[in-house]
Amino acid sequence: MSAAGAIVATLAVGPLAAIRLEHFLVAAALGVGLLGGFWLAKSRHRRGSAEPDAVHHILLPFTGVEISRRAVDAALRLSRAEGATLMPAYLAEVPKSLPLDCSIPKEAGRAMAMLEAIEQRAAAKGVPVDARIERGRTYRHALARLLSEEDFDRVVVSAGATGAHGLSGEDLVWLLESAPAEVMILRPGPEDRRVVVPAAVGGNGNRASA
Repeated sequence: MSAAGAIVATLAVGPLAAIRLEHFLVAAALGVGLLGGFWLAKSRHRRGSAEPDAVHHILLPFTGVEISRRAVDAALRLSRAEGATLMPAYLAEVPKSLPLDCSIPKEAGRAMAMLEAIEQRAAAKGVPVDARIERGRTYRHALARLLSEEDFDRVVVSAGATGAHGLSGEDLVWLLESAPAEVMILRPGPEDRRVVVPAAVGGNGNRASA
């Protein structure tokens, strides 16, 4: 089904079916990610380079004022193991009624608080950070701008916060098809509600919801 067809179907079949469709898209994205990661690793191995491919930057795009702690920790483990710099990137939506490069102080404040919380967690692990804030008309547009402007070797993204207020299942499928690098999509278990939040919210920048 095309993206347009999925949207029409979502509007036609009601909220329950829409939720099921969203779950299907996330599952499809996870499946494609596993297959794509296997193919990329296999193709690199076949090239037989004298030196292994160096990983310099690991991109961690996110939206909103919390992110799955599991996704952050996975990105940090990869960064530390491979001597890479973590690149957390806050995706900000700018309404079409405003210029794309206009001042967005409230959004910038939320972004800086989240990036600081991630940077503190990275500092405790000895991982360098090169943070970004990327604007777009939608989260996917901001992510597309980020992919075209930055150099990175891997992408780690959480599928736990998909939906109306974050990256959708269709966005994740698009990311797998569009990213010029390896993509790892992490979906925490249903009982894993641990998130990284700004220090003002979670005290030390972490929160484990009951």
